[in-house]
Amino acid sequence: MTELSEKPKPRRGRIFPERTIPPEELARRKAERTKLGLRCRAIFERLRPELIEKYYNWFIAIEPDSGDYLIDPDFLGIIQKVQAQYGDKDVMLTTFRLNETGACGRI
Repeated sequence: MTELSEKPKPRRGRIFPERTIPPEELARRKAERTKLGLRCRAIFERLRPELIEKYYNWFIAIEPDSGDYLIDPDFLGIIQKVQAQYGDKDVMLTTFRLNETGACGRI
């Protein structure tokens, strides 16, 4: 029986290695998202008791710096309202659902 020689398999790499994001940058972005989420969650917890009876299961988008919020029963509707209000401004918002947990989807 003949022995098969192991051919070295080509190493796979990124198509555009210059676009690789360093781990430090990824960690910084994750920390910023966590900080934004905590600030928005605090506003959400304050608003939820007064809005949940009338707008149960609606979507709410919160801007943490001013405390402004937008609500709509449909996710696409909330996106359109955010685009209409903020346009091309560089604003970070967090979206919640007005229910007991604030979760927008299922796990």
